[in-house]
Amino acid sequence: MARGNRVVARLVNGAMIKGTTEDFFPRRPVFHVTLEGSELVVEVRTRLLKAVFFVRELAGDTSRRDVRGFLAAPGETSQGKKLAVRFKDGELLCGHSLSYSPEREGFFMFPSDGGTNNLRVYVLTSATAEIKAGPAADALARRILGQEAA
Repeated sequence: MARGNRVVARLVNGAMIKGTTEDFFPRRPVFHVTLEGSELVVEVRTRLLKAVFFVRELAGDTSRRDVRGFLAAPGETSQGKKLAVRFKDGELLCGHSLSYSPEREGFFMFPSDGGTNNLRVYVLTSATAEIKAGPAADALARRILGQEAA
């Protein structure tokens, strides 16, 4: 049985590191990931990250299509305020956060799609192009998803 949290660390350069971590803390400059299927441990520099996805399974389910945007939900839940995040690479992430503040280096989000492989995501604010909360989050999600459909 794997120890620690299963994570997929996505770097701003597009690289991905999959494995487990026991020492990720939001304000630390580095953490370590034991790579999937090996005992090799790599050091990950937080400043190079786009986001850290804490996942149910490292393999995921390639046939599953996550719900994009928001499910019918109130603007604020027990998981926090509704947020839509557009990363600099164009990816859209929708969910809720208890800890978002524009002044912080990063924050945790819970995905709006409860059936996704992602349990929670730590987003690095520096990797984002746009973050909207509440009704503005719905508008951002509709705008991005509308552009993709066109």
